[in-house]
Amino acid sequence: MVRNEKGDRRERELVNRLDEAGFAVMRAPASGSATTRELPDVLAGDGSVFYAVEAKSSAGDPVYLTGEEVEALVYFSQNFGARPKVGVRFDREDWYFFHPSDLHVTDGGNYRVKKETALADGDTIPDLKAAGESGDDGDVRGVLEAVAQGVLSVEEAVEML
Repeated sequence: MVRNEKGDRRERELVNRLDEAGFAVMRAPASGSATTRELPDVLAGDGSVFYAVEAKSSAGDPVYLTGEEVEALVYFSQNFGARPKVGVRFDREDWYFFHPSDLHVTDGGNYRVKKETALADGDTIPDLKAAGESGDDGDVRGVLEAVAQGVLSVEEAVEML
């Protein structure tokens, strides 16, 4: 299967799973190389919580994102009023989600999620739904960590919070 076909299929799968969980959701068909604008792969919301998701999948190897991908996700999320999430799916596993500040940063400035990290520490779709139902703003810590890592400026963090 061509690499983009698998990624497209996984994104459609994520849209369906989020829809089944009660989110209003859409896949951004202009994400990736189809546009010069930096758009997330999926937008989802349930009236009380909104997410911009960069989706990645792998057969079992770690998932990598460039620093530019993560910065674009955080920038879009800030301007859109959504919580940034990186969604990862490994073959024969479910979707797991991370705030960008919770990702491992490589020496080269890229971001990585290993399968064992996703299974142990990632949020699930029910966790995303519960955050909206409880009014929990668990991203405050994530925003502060993003400032510490230099992903967000203090001014950007103030606007997000």
